[in-house]
Amino acid sequence: MLKPLGDRIVIKVIEDTEQTSGGIFIPDSAKEKPQKGEVVAVGEGKMNDKGEREPMDVKAGDVILYAKYAGTDIKMDGCEYKILSIKDALAIIE
Repeated sequence: MLKPLGDRIVIKVIEDTEQTSGGIFIPDSAKEKPQKGEVVAVGEGKMNDKGEREPMDVKAGDVILYAKYAGTDIKMDGCEYKILSIKDALAIIE
């Protein structure tokens, strides 16, 4: 598995449904990029000026919203992951 460094996180991208509530299938070319994912790994945190690690705001298992064009896409074992900086995580979905 991937272990992110510093203040980065690895998320598993959550795709939205490909069918509308009315039963219409949406083609890949018409879908927006997903902005929701489940955190699967968290780095140790950013070093502050005192040389101490700052705690991360998210933990593995959290479902988050992230900035639309943030991060680096990775495909492993048939799953789509994204590595992004914690500053690109916008909110935790509860």
